[in-house]
Amino acid sequence: MLFKPFLPNYNASPYSPGMTEGTWRKAVHMIQTELMGEFKTGLAALREGHVKSALVHLRKAVEYDNANPFCLSYYGLALAKAEHDWATAEDCCLAALRLERNQAHLYLNLGEVYRRAGELDNALATLYNGLQYTRWDPLLVRALEELGIRRQPVLSFLDRKHFLNRHLGDLRHRLDHRQDRLSALEKLRMARG
Repeated sequence: MLFKPFLPNYNASPYSPGMTEGTWRKAVHMIQTELMGEFKTGLAALREGHVKSALVHLRKAVEYDNANPFCLSYYGLALAKAEHDWATAEDCCLAALRLERNQAHLYLNLGEVYRRAGELDNALATLYNGLQYTRWDPLLVRALEELGIRRQPVLSFLDRKHFLNRHLGDLRHRLDHRQDRLSALEKLRMARG
């Protein structure tokens, strides 16, 4: 575990001696409200580029609930951006993915940590791995495209921007998609037949 949990154990007795159920519920609600407030504030600061402020708020959110994959993942991202603590940031993001595998944002955050650390191969592997768990989420596909992952030019001896490479590349793209559609139709026919 990266952090000691701050929240009471929900699986244990619902309230301690001398505490009524109503008091227990109010305390839990208050902690959850604090958690969400810190998380939202931290996320807003991160989006606006105020990474030091985001780090403070997201650290508090993780202290409230270290089993929340989103808090862990965004805390890891803020840690990478603010302090360049790549190892701890990676640990936080991986812990978040162990808790919940089917959320594209968690893969994006880990990929960004790797990218900032200069580990492009790990960033690509993370995004590709995320595709299988998130059913090809468009956010992951777009992130891969932004990283500039492209196929080799059709005519490697010519520049990528040469008109022959551009037109032949378009043709190759259309043929690939046509082949994908045909194989999907074949699978459908085989399933029916």
